[in-house]
Amino acid sequence: MSKITSYQNNKAIYNKETALKYLATIERFLKNKVAKAHAQGVVVGISSGIDSSLVFAIAKRVFGAKAIGVVMPVIKMTQSDLNHIKELEIATNSKFMVKDLTKTFESITQELQVSNPLAVANIKPRLRMTTLYAIAQENNSLVLGTDNADEVFVGYFTKFGDGGADLLPISKLTKGEVAYLASLVGVPESIIKKDPSAGLWEGQTDEQELGFSYAQLDFYLNHLNEPKKLKEVLSDKVIAKIEQLHKNSQHKRDRIYTPVNVK
Repeated sequence: MSKITSYQNNKAIYNKETALKYLATIERFLKNKVAKAHAQGVVVGISSGIDSSLVFAIAKRVFGAKAIGVVMPVIKMTQSDLNHIKELEIATNSKFMVKDLTKTFESITQELQVSNPLAVANIKPRLRMTTLYAIAQENNSLVLGTDNADEVFVGYFTKFGDGGADLLPISKLTKGEVAYLASLVGVPESIIKKDPSAGLWEGQTDEQELGFSYAQLDFYLNHLNEPKKLKEVLSDKVIAKIEQLHKNSQHKRDRIYTPVNVK
């Protein structure tokens, strides 16, 4: 079980002291990796969601003005998302770059004529990854990914899209822990409480697409070695769904497969 999270009556409780210690661990991790790469700073894609908000808030604490936040709308962002981005700018005393990828997205989809809706949706995060790396190279910086432990476990990220990054600072934190740490570093409450969405299409939410809640997935991850406890709290359907997603997405977590050496 995570040292940040414990459970009372199956409800998650977060340890502030441990969370602050782990926050310091993330900050040291970022400093060391950026220094080792002889880079000057970091670049973070800003979606208006809690994961990117936490990653940027931590990055700003560590690198100051060398932390670059980039907003990359495709088609149109909701007014709510724009409001949350402005709130994050104010909270972190930052001004984000804005790179509108709408025309690029429309051009490539028209050229490719892809009919699979998910294939079309995944073009968006892959365009954003390309954009972030171009900006990072221009500024001698590393790209920070925003995937959390829940997303990594079930493969809820786009391969070579939002999964394409140099460092994944919050990949050991469950979604609940992300929210808790976000509250400790001053991420606006409106962002912390909003429904998580990958923004792949209008009205899309993570939990609706996954078929279970992040609270359920958090519980699963915190009781991986307690199958009896899992069955007491989670339905067989939810457990099976989580485990199937984990199995099907193994290729996303592995390094690129290669054949054996020539003999």
